[in-house]
Amino acid sequence: MAGFLNFITIFLVAVIILFAIWMGVHYLNIFRTKKYAKFLSEDEFTKGMRKAQVIDLRESNPFKNGHILGARNIPYSTFKNFYADIRPDLPVYLYDQTTTISMKAAKFLNNKNFKNISILDKGYQNWDGKVKKG
Repeated sequence: MAGFLNFITIFLVAVIILFAIWMGVHYLNIFRTKKYAKFLSEDEFTKGMRKAQVIDLRESNPFKNGHILGARNIPYSTFKNFYADIRPDLPVYLYDQTTTISMKAAKFLNNKNFKNISILDKGYQNWDGKVKKG
């Protein structure tokens, strides 16, 4: 019985350590991203999106099932091939289901000398604004 309890204890400690490492990496990525992109609340995103290029980075099926009104779809899987369709002189508003893919796309755009990059904080999964389906 003592051996089993030791195993459970070691297992739980390992899970906690792995979770802490994952959280540390996640927040480090957010910290790095904030050097070249702004995270916008839904209200801030909505207020500025008329003057920006709103890019949905999700794949085409989720985009067709519902997307932010006025957004265009450039799936991240093809983003490096089609980023040239985005004007570097205008603000770029990125979003995906959460923020993970948007942070990768923002880093890529920053490396291509885009300067005005914003990301929808918390992603499309928490969007309560206007959407278009189909």
